[in-house]
Amino acid sequence: MIKTEYDKNVITVFLSGEIDHNNAGSIRSQIDGQAESLHPKTLTLDFSKVSFMDSSGIGLIMGRYRTMSLLGGNLRVVNVPKRLEKIIALSGVGALGVLK
Repeated sequence: MIKTEYDKNVITVFLSGEIDHNNAGSIRSQIDGQAESLHPKTLTLDFSKVSFMDSSGIGLIMGRYRTMSLLGGNLRVVNVPKRLEKIIALSGVGALGVLK
């Protein structure tokens, strides 16, 4: 489930619950639709209410990084819970410079 806010050329997506193979495609489609229509300078993914994430969550982050790069914007990933930091760190996402 996601909730989005748009303010001052920034889309903030508040993710909640689980991000897995079953729902990652739907989340991805919703985010990309808004990014492509609004062309924000920054897309922020807020993970504060995500309880579980598998490799589909990593794919979600990487794909949004690519989408925002193609749109001339940038991606920020914020409020990652401690229990998810390890999977994100092991994936190499930190090397993209998106974690805040």
